[in-house]
Amino acid sequence: MNWGEFFFMNGYAWYIWGSYGMALLIFFIEIVMVRHRKMLILEQLHLMRNVENVVT
Repeated sequence: MNWGEFFFMNGYAWYIWGSYGMALLIFFIEIVMVRHRKMLILEQLHLMRNVENVVT
């Protein structure tokens, strides 16, 4: 087996490599969304702490 045959994968390359590409894209989107949500939560906690300090 040579590299050309490996990447062609008996005619199923578009399905296989497309599936890998979609999975990587979804993983990337998930990481971005988790980081964004973490940032929002930390901002909310910071604001809540500031409000508590003003009240007391």
